[in-house]
Amino acid sequence: MEKSGVITRNSATVDARAVQMGITSIVEVMLTDERLQTVDNAKALFRAAPEVQQCYYVTGGVSFMLVIVSQDMTTYEETTRRLFAQNDSVASYRSLIALDRVKTGNDILIP
Repeated sequence: MEKSGVITRNSATVDARAVQMGITSIVEVMLTDERLQTVDNAKALFRAAPEVQQCYYVTGGVSFMLVIVSQDMTTYEETTRRLFAQNDSVASYRSLIALDRVKTGNDILIP
């Protein structure tokens, strides 16, 4: 399946608390516009940020949905300043802090 491209990569799931990443945040990001250059720049920025564990370019009034992990709230604030508050292409963002990681991973079960 790897040779045919069905399996694109193998990965490990790490306990975020074990590596001192106790804060998980789901973030809605609204860009100032959806022009190609604006979207491509945002994709590159989010892809390069190690705190961003997952990034989805979405429809429905929100531009991106991100999953971000941080050590603590101080570190999370620094991340939001760097990625969103100091970014002229970001119109607004909303953070949802996870209380519990009920189910994680991107397992696809094939019946």
